[in-house]
Amino acid sequence: MAFFAGTGLVVKLVLLILLYFSVVSWTIIFFKLLQVYRSNTESHRFLEFFWKTKKFDLINAQLDRFSNSPLTVLFNEGYGELKKLMEKTEQPEEHVGISTDLGGIDNISRALRRATTSEITRLEKYLTFLATTGSTAPFIGLFGTVWGIMSAFKSIGETGSASLAVVAPGIAEALIATAIGLVAAIPAVMGYNHFQHKIKVLIAEMDSFSTEFLNIVHRTFAK
Repeated sequence: MAFFAGTGLVVKLVLLILLYFSVVSWTIIFFKLLQVYRSNTESHRFLEFFWKTKKFDLINAQLDRFSNSPLTVLFNEGYGELKKLMEKTEQPEEHVGISTDLGGIDNISRALRRATTSEITRLEKYLTFLATTGSTAPFIGLFGTVWGIMSAFKSIGETGSASLAVVAPGIAEALIATAIGLVAAIPAVMGYNHFQHKIKVLIAEMDSFSTEFLNIVHRTFAK
């Protein structure tokens, strides 16, 4: 705090901006860690339950157990569209036929795609801020460094002395800005790359589940 109080107005502003980026980035990182962990864990549990139960109505009744899994959203949307089509036919589920000529399977496919897009958007929320922090924080810190060096040279010019006592404070002020910029940027970049990888795995699981869901519907209900 004493060092911060001794810096110039511009460097103070730079350090406050970098502190904001760092605090928000760490908040996002902890939030996304919890979100992605729950999504992965409950998706695996849901898949086991899905293949073990095999009956859509029983699966639908237990969706609350896997509320954090994106796969439950896909199932809910697909099954909801399936029930609408079954209601139109006014036939019991075991005898219903979904005509591809009427777009029945295509309607379910579109519902699954919409749900997938919605879940990808939810999972990727706030990652843009991490990417922005990782790409801009070093440059903001560099700006503070350049300004600090300029102040150091100005002090040299005003005093007419290049002694360490004159130069060192300005150089230290300059370097701390770059250091804080890197402290803010490095965790943001690492977090962004980590979550992008985890989300890609979840997207692959959603695509696979959508394909399997459509195959089941087609084999069981389609004419």
